Amino acid sequence: MRAIELAASLGCTLEGEDVELTAAAPLETASTAELSFVANAKASAAAADSGAGCLIVPLEFSAGRTVIRSTNPRASFAQALTLLYPAPPRSGIHPTAIIDETAEVAPGVEIGAYTVVGARCRIGEGATLHSRVTLYADVSVGPRTIIHSGAVLGADGFGFQWTGEQYQKFPQVGRVEIGSDVEIGANCTVDRAALGVTRIGDGTKLDNMVHIAHNCQLGRHVVIAAQTGMAGGCAVGDRAVIGGQVGFGEKVRVEPGAIIGSGAGILSNKIVRAGEPVWGTPARPLRRYLRDLGEVSRLSSLRQQVAALKRPEPRP
Repeated sequence: MRAIELAASLGCTLEGEDVELTAAAPLETASTAELSFVANAKASAAAADSGAGCLIVPLEFSAGRTVIRSTNPRASFAQALTLLYPAPPRSGIHPTAIIDETAEVAPGVEIGAYTVVGARCRIGEGATLHSRVTLYADVSVGPRTIIHSGAVLGADGFGFQWTGEQYQKFPQVGRVEIGSDVEIGANCTVDRAALGVTRIGDGTKLDNMVHIAHNCQLGRHVVIAAQTGMAGGCAVGDRAVIGGQVGFGEKVRVEPGAIIGSGAGILSNKIVRAGEPVWGTPARPLRRYLRDLGEVSRLSSLRQQVAALKRPEPRP
């Protein structure tokens, strides 16, 4: 693709030579036929030594080379990747896929090898289920949603009642609803509700190996990084950002726009407020977490001071 064609497709401005671009690469390794981008001051410094044939850069970038100027270089670069690396043609439903006769599959759906779609499932137009995805009964998947390999949607929630002698299973008779434009990473699990619905809102993105328990309610455009796990009944507001390896107790509520740092632990029934990122276990506002961390680091010095005070005075 010519650089001038790419710039026009992005709605941006080209400066410099109209080079032929065949691929994209990091700044450090890009060649004269490859595209790269500059998104921050550190990258701007590295750009001087880059061999890239063309760079997507901020409006204020000092050029002297072939560049495409953008108000949001990272977003423009992401769009450019879809043009340089067009998706392969959709192949439809693989012959090894097992689809229950009661399932409803809309036009334009792609279902990969050895995927199983259970009874009464509904899959919206343009959705993609990669290989070895499992949908238990009564799972609905919205249009254009992508579910990666190994994901399991609609398995029973972890519901058991102690009878005095043993645990008795609490029947999980609810369902799962996945909105439109959702992306669910490899080996994620989304449990069906005990009663009612486990719901994931439009535009939400789950990284690999995320667990969403029964009756959880995730809003729109939530992002959750890998290895995060939620106990039952949690509610996450729109546009919340959740780091990796976060552990949720049951019935946690996360306000819209809240940010939870990686490795945090949220106790049951807690409310995570928006406004300041939270971190640590138990999770607390970042400034308080850093203050507590500083106090812990000073304990060693304090212990030495106490030990010195306890030492007996030398005899005259």
